[in-house]
Amino acid sequence: MTACIVGWAHTPFGKLDTETVESLIVRVTDEALEHAGIGPEDVDEVVLGHFNGGFSPQEFTASLVFQASDRFRFKPATRVENACATGSAAVHQAIKTIEAKRARTVLVVGVEQMTTTPGPEIGNILLKASYLPEDGDTKGGFAGVFGKIAGLYFQRYGDQSDALAMIAAKNHRNGVDNPYAQMRKDLGFEFCRTESDKNPFVAGPLKRTDCSLVSDGAAALVIADTETALRMKRAVAFRATAHAQDFLPMSKRDIVRFEGCAEAWRRALDQAGIQLSDLSFVETHDCFTIAELIEYEAMGLTPPGQGAIAVKEGWTQRDGKLPVNPSGGLKAKGHPIGATGVSMHVLSAMQLCEEAGGIQVRNPKLGGIFNMGGAAVANYVSVLERIK
Repeated sequence: MTACIVGWAHTPFGKLDTETVESLIVRVTDEALEHAGIGPEDVDEVVLGHFNGGFSPQEFTASLVFQASDRFRFKPATRVENACATGSAAVHQAIKTIEAKRARTVLVVGVEQMTTTPGPEIGNILLKASYLPEDGDTKGGFAGVFGKIAGLYFQRYGDQSDALAMIAAKNHRNGVDNPYAQMRKDLGFEFCRTESDKNPFVAGPLKRTDCSLVSDGAAALVIADTETALRMKRAVAFRATAHAQDFLPMSKRDIVRFEGCAEAWRRALDQAGIQLSDLSFVETHDCFTIAELIEYEAMGLTPPGQGAIAVKEGWTQRDGKLPVNPSGGLKAKGHPIGATGVSMHVLSAMQLCEEAGGIQVRNPKLGGIFNMGGAAVANYVSVLERIK
């Protein structure tokens, strides 16, 4: 336990017309420092997670954090990117800096503004997170990539439409009680299961309710070394962190296995000295419902091909044996690319401090986080534990 979360901030996710990338960054920077009870002068380094890829004309963004206060001037600041796992890449980089004893306190900010970009352009930008020589002409953009994965999974293990609809309904029901969520509406199983004008097929067997939302938003964390954290108001320790990067081309992998995800979970659980059953909840990367289904298997909750059991038996409900996405996940909360991984850590820290309000799980001790970039290419797992 070399690093701890000692403060955080989180904007609502959604279509935030009155915000800019800069204003979102400044907002969460100010709020996270206030929550931690420190000032800019107490921060040794800044890490910004911002995917961009064309969403924002301002490509060079690390120093936008300094717009919050002149007292940040001359501190090290770096922007990182690793597709949809950009936020967790920023978190893990902060931890490495602390482990190397190059900093005692690091500010991590994740941000994205997507909704100001025209729809077709959004699809083209997101498709850049795939291997373009193979997938660049995929109909439906990144949804088409995961529609292909869903189709292959169905071919191998049978039609899983019921399970996907159950995952969507679960996450939308959870999102109702999350004040940061973009869609706070309980859609119900029947709506998610049934094709309709409001829920058409988007790609392969995936309907609109199987796909995460286009979102604006930001989140921030103040991370400190353990000695410093124990002198502060709260300390949520990183019991383990793991990052497993896989091949970019899907043709080089068994794409329905998410082997990089499985490897990251194996490393993190081993490092933490625990089993999956020791976790109180998991926030996992449900960019599409098929992803959450396969992640059940990759994390070891069920054997391969049997992920549907976890949702059909109620294991992953908020009151189940392993609540998955009590926040509503990307499905209901929204998915502003660079902010997502930071958001997952914020909401998990809130759970462990029992400050999660309506989405609170019972008596949490350990929280697991899985954030994914591309189609199981960048795989990050964190295990969190409150120590103060």
